Amino acid sequence: MANLKEGNLAPDFTVVSETGETVTLSSFQGKKLILFFYPKDDTPGCTAESCNLRDNYSALQEKGFAILGVSPDSAAKHSKFKEKYALPFPLVPDTNQDLLKSYGAWGTKQMYGKSYEGVIRTTFVIDETGKIEKIFTKVDTKNHTEQILKALGA
Repeated sequence: MANLKEGNLAPDFTVVSETGETVTLSSFQGKKLILFFYPKDDTPGCTAESCNLRDNYSALQEKGFAILGVSPDSAAKHSKFKEKYALPFPLVPDTNQDLLKSYGAWGTKQMYGKSYEGVIRTTFVIDETGKIEKIFTKVDTKNHTEQILKALGA
């Protein structure tokens, strides 16, 4: 698991979105990137988080933010999820967990006394130069935009 801290350079990446578009960290240079890692499309918490960011997308864009969502779901599942909830930002299928692991968002979790490997819901705000400005490990899925803006004083 990566041990990233605020102020570190964000791990570089080249990934393919649900539409087949290649997305790199450098493609967001000059913008703040909200990079959010979530467990599964179309589940209550993940839907609340994605829809909260969707509902505030225009306001976030006006403040210079871009958004990129990542989960281990397939491109086909991402496409259905994106269409169902009219999500205006790209979703990355990370089926082999490479990006999740490079950001430390994949690891051992516990539920009902059992340990298993899975997504650790985490959001990174990466500044215009590629540095990690803020890391959210306790994500308020229903009020995530407010949580981000408040923490950044934006």
